[in-house]
Amino acid sequence: MLKIRLTRTGKHAQPSFRVVLQEHTSAAKGKFIEALGYYKPADKPKVLKVEAERIKYWISVGAKPSDTVAVLLKKDGFEGMDKYIEPRNKKRKSKKDKGETAAPVAA
Repeated sequence: MLKIRLTRTGKHAQPSFRVVLQEHTSAAKGKFIEALGYYKPADKPKVLKVEAERIKYWISVGAKPSDTVAVLLKKDGFEGMDKYIEPRNKKRKSKKDKGETAAPVAA
């Protein structure tokens, strides 16, 4: 399965990322099929530059964007990215919650 995801480039403490098309089993810094753009979160304002036509093409033939890429593309104005974004409202149960739910048994 093909994935559209980020691969990190740039110097220490100056992150920049390439938006690339890779096989999902490839290493994140491994070989990629096509470079589709870049993302620079260190710049003010943050810069996302992608080839929109190529991304639309690859999604139409079955490539899936990663969660992070889908969020960035949605902010950039791409339609239909909601189905690739995982829900962010997962509640974690703490140890305190588990202890409070059990009522002591009276003898």
